[in-house]
Amino acid sequence: MNAVELQKRLKEFAYRIVPLCESLPAKKISRVIEGQLMRSAFSAAANYRAACKAQSAKAFASKLSIAFEEIDESLFWLETIADLMLIQVDKLSLLLKEADELTRILASSRKTSQTKLKAQNIKS
Repeated sequence: MNAVELQKRLKEFAYRIVPLCESLPAKKISRVIEGQLMRSAFSAAANYRAACKAQSAKAFASKLSIAFEEIDESLFWLETIADLMLIQVDKLSLLLKEADELTRILASSRKTSQTKLKAQNIKS
């Protein structure tokens, strides 16, 4: 998967979060989760996009780390929705799977980026 495909995938994930959040039951906890989940999903997409436009390897690594943290947070909130049984797990399963896959992809990319940065620092 290339950077453009991953950008698209993260953006589509964020868009898929919107109707999910709108379908949460009218409870106090739902409002908290809705805000956090929407922010983290869109932040992951925006920060990965920013990483792809970074002017240095260090800036890339920084934005990539933020994108990873945000998509992992999105996974946390989806798991919370399932754990609290706010929405049936079968309706969440595809989003949970996608969030997990995106978290793994960004984790791997972050590890590669950090390894490259360390190698550059040793050569400098």
